[in-house]
Amino acid sequence: MKIAIIFDGASADAAAPADLAILGTVNAVEVSLAGEGNEILRIPVHADAKWIDRLRRARVDLVFNLCESIDGVAALEPPVISVLELLNLPYTGSSSWTTSLCLRKHVVNAALERAGLPVPKFAVVRRGGAIPSVGFPSICKPAAEDASIGIEQRSVVRTTRALTERLGAMLERWDEVLVQRFVEGREVNVGILGDAVLPIAEIDFGHMPKGMWRIVTYRSKWEDGCDEDLGSAPRCPARLPASVASQLRRIAIAAWRIAGGSGYGRVDMRIDERGRPWILEVNANPDIAPDAGLARMARVVGIEYGALVRRVCELGLQRSRGGVTTADRWALAQRLSGVTTSDAEPDLFVVGGA
Repeated sequence: MKIAIIFDGASADAAAPADLAILGTVNAVEVSLAGEGNEILRIPVHADAKWIDRLRRARVDLVFNLCESIDGVAALEPPVISVLELLNLPYTGSSSWTTSLCLRKHVVNAALERAGLPVPKFAVVRRGGAIPSVGFPSICKPAAEDASIGIEQRSVVRTTRALTERLGAMLERWDEVLVQRFVEGREVNVGILGDAVLPIAEIDFGHMPKGMWRIVTYRSKWEDGCDEDLGSAPRCPARLPASVASQLRRIAIAAWRIAGGSGYGRVDMRIDERGRPWILEVNANPDIAPDAGLARMARVVGIEYGALVRRVCELGLQRSRGGVTTADRWALAQRLSGVTTSDAEPDLFVVGGA
């Protein structure tokens, strides 16, 4: 099988830890797939769109999508998937629609809340907007970023003054900022692979330095060996009562279905002091590096990295094979609009008149 791996081309020229991690994931996926006899083609994605012509000419059987941005801009992740859909190419992970929804934290929160799922009180703030009241402590996040960009210890605030100062600083960089009631308690991650829920993981904040908020920041994710990294260690499986674990799985699957997730995903939650779960984020196409959370969860149930990558590919191919053609959709739309259609193809280029 001929498989193209696409990724943000800016990663190859950057020195940031997150960019280097992306290249590490590309390497790991390539080694895994090539080891099974597949022909692998790396295609870096740049804003000049030359990658599209290269992908069209390659005539690949599947695109393994590891592109989380273009030139580091997360908002351009969904358009990349839209290109794959426009070209009718089988690809791994979630659709452009789901990815776009999950990227806009306040939008997906509204959909989840509307469906009756537990979401901490939230509001979105734009330049010149009023300071919202969601209760304290509050946490401020960019409304449309991933990889914990924009999240640090100062993101959690206890007073209106601190909230005003934090919003003022963040709105110099981002057009929209999510302000949400901060849930103090345990943080857990629920991984999803196809229709299966993987073992639940927990972030152990037991070694977080005194006086620091127990949150996953950008530093804790990308600065190996720093105090926040050492203070927020993942543990899988999480030690949870069976009833709580069952509730977490149910909520995660419901959230994933509302978001239209496909392939693989992760739902991050907090469990408050009363044992109530709260949804923090729905992550489409989360980090799939060998040492990342999803791979760690899979290993607990005996799914080694190569098998995980293979399963992700199989899910992408299954979705493509089970798809409905544009012609079929149009025919069905006509029937549901009361139009009688024939099985014969319409002749759109009749020469002469009747």
